Amino acid sequence: MSRAFILVLDSLGVGGAPDAASFGDEGSDTLGHIADACARGDADRPGHRFGKLRMPQLAALGLGECCRAATGREPQGLETQAWASGSAGAAAEVSTGKDSQSGHWEIAGSPVHFEWGYFPKTEPCFPQELIEALCERGQLNGILGNKHASGTVIIEELGEEHVRTGKPICYTSADSVFQIAAHEEAFGLQRLYSLCEFARELCDPLRVGRIIARPFIGTSAATFERTKHRRDFGVVPPPSTLLHRARSDHREVISVGKIGDLFCHDATGEELKGGDNDGVFDEMVAATDRLQEGGLLFANFVDFDTSFGHRRDVAGYAAALEAFDSRMPEFLTRLRSDDLVVLTGDHGCDPTWRGSDHTRECIPVLAFGPAVRRASIGKRGTFSDIAATVAGHLDLTHRGPGTPF
Repeated sequence: MSRAFILVLDSLGVGGAPDAASFGDEGSDTLGHIADACARGDADRPGHRFGKLRMPQLAALGLGECCRAATGREPQGLETQAWASGSAGAAAEVSTGKDSQSGHWEIAGSPVHFEWGYFPKTEPCFPQELIEALCERGQLNGILGNKHASGTVIIEELGEEHVRTGKPICYTSADSVFQIAAHEEAFGLQRLYSLCEFARELCDPLRVGRIIARPFIGTSAATFERTKHRRDFGVVPPPSTLLHRARSDHREVISVGKIGDLFCHDATGEELKGGDNDGVFDEMVAATDRLQEGGLLFANFVDFDTSFGHRRDVAGYAAALEAFDSRMPEFLTRLRSDDLVVLTGDHGCDPTWRGSDHTRECIPVLAFGPAVRRASIGKRGTFSDIAATVAGHLDLTHRGPGTPF
């Protein structure tokens, strides 16, 4: 019996979403624009990287073809002449958002057809009754922030006042999120988690996708840094995902990175965290060695999004892609003869784009394994084609949307 792996490089869009204009993202292209910047020398970082984007492992598996399928062009450094094996293409999203939750659910075969609740780009941005109820439940004397903001910027801006007053920092973004930042020691980690649980209850009627605890440490604005104790309080997905089908058939499921948070720990099996990209890769490699026949491993590499995409750090994103590519042989040598791997994204976060939010893009669909032949799969109409393909490979019943490739 075969095994299957889904690897999500969080925010790795390849441009070309048919409805990008309606999101204000027409022309965005995360991977393409990073490659362009590298070719121009705009992403050179002495001691870290320079010149054209170098991803020989994924280029040989068809990453350039993913870009061509989405936009009709091959970014410099990812030309399809390097493509040796693997099925490659792109996929557009049918879910109504451009967030990680919607993207991952659709990858797993359950598109989000309803509208998440979003907070307006005003200051304050949260309804007064929501904040009053949160303060009452959490025994708070008020909050700080109450606006759209970058998580690292708002901690630098308000962290010292938070420590001095005990008021948590509440903020949001273009995603359907209510985020609460608090100092692990001065405020308390468990108190932060409890406050997020209160917020989850209060935000349910507003259809907010995730409540995110953002703990940080440090003694001043210059030294504050977020810790690995982030926790997401999400909405339970419908009981029809690929993960549910694997569980129903008593298959082993291993979730690595933030997969557990995105699926609200429902049918996510053994959950491994890992922290940064390297930590997630370490956990994935170790889990690959012991994943049973018929098993499914689902991993998310979040640094591309949180550390580089949102921060509009082109050079950092490029270096992270090259670092990921350099580690691929560690994983590839562990694959068995009939294993299937699908490497993809969940949305875009073009670091050359205006603002700091996600971008509406197609995602790469790169399917490979020792027995997977070289083939173009074109531009798919839904991320759910991934779920349909993986279900077929694992001989699981697939009754949801999506067409196997």
